[in-house]
Order: sequence, then structure tokens, then C-alpha cells
Amino acid sequence: MIKSNYSGKFTPHLSSRNNWYYSMGGKALFKKPKGGGFIVVEGLDGSGKNVQINLLVDYLRENGKEVIVTKEPTMDSEAGRKIKRALKQEIKLEPLELQALYVQDRKEHLENKVIPALKEGKSVVSSRYAFSTFAYGASDGLDVDLLIKMNEQFLLPDLTIIVDVSPANCMERINSRGEAKELFEQIEKLEKVNEFYKKIPEMFENIIIVNGEKTIPEVFEEIKKNISKIVVD
Repeated sequence: MIKSNYSGKFTPHLSSRNNWYYSMGGKALFKKPKGGGFIVVEGLDGSGKNVQINLLVDYLRENGKEVIVTKEPTMDSEAGRKIKRALKQEIKLEPLELQALYVQDRKEHLENKVIPALKEGKSVVSSRYAFSTFAYGASDGLDVDLLIKMNEQFLLPDLTIIVDVSPANCMERINSRGEAKELFEQIEKLEKVNEFYKKIPEMFENIIIVNGEKTIPEVFEEIKKNISKIVVD
């Protein structure tokens, strides 16, 4: 939920920690079964978040959790497939049109995959979620309050981890791939996204930033310290 120093305020005391899952707008959705948890990993393109996701999934499974691994945008919906075409710059979409597609893809993703898994007591780890919409949409000049309103009915994660790496280092990693760059893989865009990511923990509940400039094991040690409640549940 949004904290009280930001407009559009969500109720900060409502969270999935009290055995219920809530929407990002503060509405009770369903009772939380024991054993599961919804963890989101965010970060700039080139931040190394996928490496950390792999380590996190292995760690949860070693601790007896049944884990579903997923990502946004998905390739399971028509909206998600259109998003991928836009990111590859095969088609051009207006910023608000692109974010509306993310909302539709997210709706189907939650209904068809994330929520059913959570109701079965499974853990779900997702690469990207609504906070990417806020950060990347804001970098395109869209109104943040509007983006939040578009997503307020969606599930609030138990924990969102933002892997913080400088835009310059991310661009260096992206360039080293030798692949065609996607829509947001430009230094100017990444700088704007990074600026917004740093504000998110002040605006929302259940969000942490980890220093992604450290070695891979050091970054993961910091992540492990923050998921202990989910692991021992």
C-alpha cells in the first residue's frame, strides 16, 4: 500500500502479513494459506535480477517451498505478446497504450497463474510486476497517480526486492550482449527509471532495495536476510 506521504494513499497497516492478501488499493482479497508467499524482483534492464531470482528460487526450494517462477510481461496473453513486439520495436505504441496492455496482461497473469498458486500454498517469484509499470511509465512522462489507479485492484506482494545497479553499469552489461536493444534500453530512459525506483520504498509497503553493485553472493546474502519470514512460515 502507498504510505501516507504520497497522494492516492493506501492504508499502510493493511498487508499480507496479517494472514490476508490485500490489493494494492487496500481491499481484502483472500485469506493467505500457510506456506506460500508472493515475491517480486525488480531492477533495471541489465541489473542482474535474473541471476538473483535463480538463486532465490533454489534457496526457497531447498527450504521445502513449492515455487512457481514467472515474469512480466508474459507470453500467455495477447496483450503480453503485443508488449513484447513493442519492446523489440517491431511496432510503435503510445506510452499510455503500452501501459494499458501491461495492466491487461497483469490481470490475466494474476487470475490464471499467480493467485491460483498462492491459494494452493505455493510460493510465487516474479521478475517484474506493477512497480515496473510505475517506474517505466513515469520515465515516459505518464502521470504516476494514473498508473497507480490503473493497478490498485491488483495483489500486493509479500515482498518486492529492487536490485539497485547504476544505469551506466547496466548499459555496459546490455552493450556486452551484442544484441539489438529493446525500447527502454537507453541510458536516458534507465536514468529516469532508476530515479523512480529509488522513491518506491518511501511510497509503498513491503519494498526493499539491495545493492546490486556487490558480488553475486553478497547481493544474495542481503536478499536472504529479508525473506526469512517467508521461508520460516
